[in-house]
Amino acid sequence: MIGEVTRHVVEAGHYALVLALALALAQAILPLWGLRRGDSALMAMAAPAAIMQFVMVGFSFAALTWAHVVSDFSLANVVQNSHSLKPLVYKISGVWGNHEGSMLLWVLILVVFGALVAAFSRAMPDDLRAATLSVQAWISAAFILFILLTSNPFARVFPAPMEGQDLNPILQDPGLAIHPPMLYFGYVGFSINFSFAAAALICGRIDAAWARFVRPWTLLAWTFLTLGIAMGSYWAYYTLGWGGFWFWDPVENASLMPWLAGTALLHSATVMEKRDALKVWTIFLAILAFSLSLLGTFLVRSGVLTSVHSFASDPERGVFILGILVFFIGGSLALFAWRAPELKPGGIFAPVSREGSLVLNNLLLTASCATVFVGTLYPLALEATTGEKISVGAPFFNLTFGPVFLPILLLMPVAQMLAWKRGDLLGAAQRLTFAAAIGFAAALVFGALHGGPVLSIVGVMIASYLVIGSFVEISGRVFARGVTASSALSRALGLPRSAWGAAFAHAGVGVTLFGLAATGWGVEEILAIRAGDVVKAGPYEISVQSLETRPGPNYRATIARSVVRSGGKVIATIEPARRFYPTRQMTTTEAGIVTIGLGQLYVSLSGENADGSLDGRIYWKPYVSLIWIGALVMAFGGLLSLSDRRVRIGVAKRARRDALAQPAE
Repeated sequence: MIGEVTRHVVEAGHYALVLALALALAQAILPLWGLRRGDSALMAMAAPAAIMQFVMVGFSFAALTWAHVVSDFSLANVVQNSHSLKPLVYKISGVWGNHEGSMLLWVLILVVFGALVAAFSRAMPDDLRAATLSVQAWISAAFILFILLTSNPFARVFPAPMEGQDLNPILQDPGLAIHPPMLYFGYVGFSINFSFAAAALICGRIDAAWARFVRPWTLLAWTFLTLGIAMGSYWAYYTLGWGGFWFWDPVENASLMPWLAGTALLHSATVMEKRDALKVWTIFLAILAFSLSLLGTFLVRSGVLTSVHSFASDPERGVFILGILVFFIGGSLALFAWRAPELKPGGIFAPVSREGSLVLNNLLLTASCATVFVGTLYPLALEATTGEKISVGAPFFNLTFGPVFLPILLLMPVAQMLAWKRGDLLGAAQRLTFAAAIGFAAALVFGALHGGPVLSIVGVMIASYLVIGSFVEISGRVFARGVTASSALSRALGLPRSAWGAAFAHAGVGVTLFGLAATGWGVEEILAIRAGDVVKAGPYEISVQSLETRPGPNYRATIARSVVRSGGKVIATIEPARRFYPTRQMTTTEAGIVTIGLGQLYVSLSGENADGSLDGRIYWKPYVSLIWIGALVMAFGGLLSLSDRRVRIGVAKRARRDALAQPAE
């Protein structure tokens, strides 16, 4: 009976995906036709179509999830990526732990954003709303068609095997449940900004009101992408066993590039909203951010890369996605080239002003993005054209990305201090004297505590300056001369949450930089681990109590049970392990990690030796937790800004009034 119910659910899920394609095509074509003819009824159907498309794709995704949960091995996707003994959490997260399922998740998030715009953007002018949802539907139609033709998750296998092939052991981790959905909400979320930009070019509504509509969606996508990148970094850190958190892997870079472009877009949209300036630049960044997301999708799905992140290796899929890439990027740039010359210049501002600093910030961010782009794609282009293979790794990116990004860190507090239209650079620098002094003091203190390297000391100095400097402008508005404590509190609570959000987001960058700089003070030991060994790592001692084997639900684990001591006192017990998965014939590393203050003690096991010992690595990483705490602070700042009534979804009515008053250009 259960098998019959599952079969019907799965078939209904497949049918729902086909219906979603039909709805996407209707939503893509009819509102644009209505826009051309001035037919409000055709334009109005975009919103209900977007919501129904979400319902259909949501049901399809739920059906695939159900097939994984009940281990329906009549589906090829379940056979190739699941096992009846696999824990439930990995059965669910395993839905997107493969190419077909992850693409369905990709489309689900795409239509979620379309449905959210349909439901919560009623203040938008009807033509702009219809055009935005239409462009979004073109994107979803292309990817649903891609799934149905080349990556169908509902493909059957006959006869159905009794057991599945299990999920890649590296993906059998809680990180799979968190990282991909957050990452997708980030860079797929930039699709709605792309749709807004294309719609603005179609309708000729490129003004401050448009920027007010776009900014909350940019902020939402940027926040999720920040969390997704941070989660992916931590997942690699504790799962792969090499003690690192960033490898400059091409797929890691594929998520970093949209983040850099999205950060620039966020600042540019602020200038456009406040001063009605940078129109061309803002539209271009909205196109660029999602174009880089599409590029990342191509890199992962085409098979041109060999990576733990890569799912597909079918050239047919790669050609299809390349076609999507060319159509949307090429089409949007052609539309941009056609309409951009018609845009009128906005507000005038001096080079030394808040606007001028944000322009400089954008130039540096896009230059940073360009260095990552070149370093990522040049080896692929060289191999495609000459057959020569080269490796571009951390040394290249550190030497190119670092010097370009460094001025951004130094100028962030300065930019916050400058007034709109015309600022006082000398006055801003004087008000940051205290932050600079704190940075210098931090360099002296931590240099005395830990010594070199010099880059770590300089990094801590800049990070401390950045954290304190991020709140100088806020504190100046709160703690004016002669203000009582109660008045200061009232002022603080009365400040816009977007101002607090910007301060926290900038401070989060400083916190992350502190953690990155402190990695230079880490300690690493490579050794053979035996029962009874006592190893010193930094200020701590690790005693290996035993080496033992334990069975798991679908693996066998070799565990080095160890005790961590400081000054003879036991402070933690850790169990680094190596897991062997018989079905896949694969071995994975499970690092033993204990957080002590802001630092972490990290033990990982690798190969087993003939004498019964295990090769291992032991790291002491002071302040390493700040890398991810900083990302959380950044995301908190983004959410705090989003909670501000003036920027969150459902923008002020005056935005609609301004937009309606603006004639089409």
